[in-house]
Amino acid sequence: MKVIFNQDVKGKGKKGEVKNVSEGYARNYLFPNNLAVEATKGNLKNLEAKQESENKKAQQQLEEAKEYKEKLEKTKVEIKAKAGDGGRLFGAVSTKQIAETLKSMNLKVDKRKIELDNPIRTLGVTKVPIKIHPQVTATVDVHVKEE
Repeated sequence: MKVIFNQDVKGKGKKGEVKNVSEGYARNYLFPNNLAVEATKGNLKNLEAKQESENKKAQQQLEEAKEYKEKLEKTKVEIKAKAGDGGRLFGAVSTKQIAETLKSMNLKVDKRKIELDNPIRTLGVTKVPIKIHPQVTATVDVHVKEE
């Protein structure tokens, strides 16, 4: 019997998949627990329409992320910090500070999305990658100045 999965079922299928399962398994387990529905013509059309709308939504999010990337890359982030001899900072500039500075510039970025391997410990300009979308990464120049 062909069924369309409403949810992920371990070992059987993922949400939105159409698969053949035994009739008893479908009638006694999948259908009563709302884990799947029978793959009729109407249900298949509904699934197709749902997948198409999800694809459109994903495409729109990708376009918005690309626009936001351009906006982010045009901005220059300036952070002031105390420094000692040779341009070494007392402490470091963390992702939290970068996110707060961007927030004050009306650009919202989650600090967990900033891909900084190690905190910035020197004066000068550092290129910092920010993951906006799984397929879009912006690179922002962070200029650390002496206080």
